[in-house]
Amino acid sequence: MQIYETVLILKPVLADPEVAEFVEKTKATISGEAGEMVTHEIWGRRKLTHIIGKAREGIYVYIKYKGTPALLRKMAHSFGVSDTVLREMTVLVRDRKMREKKSKKIKPAVAPAAAQV
Repeated sequence: MQIYETVLILKPVLADPEVAEFVEKTKATISGEAGEMVTHEIWGRRKLTHIIGKAREGIYVYIKYKGTPALLRKMAHSFGVSDTVLREMTVLVRDRKMREKKSKKIKPAVAPAAAQV
């Protein structure tokens, strides 16, 4: 399983209990698809940098979870068809050890020194 981070912007007309209910449904979807919740935070209502639809502000929600690519596709689909989600962005969390391992594999090619006479 890989670790994913998702940031959601929800419609600003939602009340706090509705936002909490949305997060609980999302957590249930993750656990129902053999995923594992790592953490979540409700960042609250913030002004948007540009208007999305007719909304000038949105409610930001951060979710970090472990799951499979199939879970990721299901989550993206459910966020896409939901009328409460204005925007969503999901990224794969890369492990520091994985990045170091990849950087060790890639070595810069050194051109052979030209023979000078």
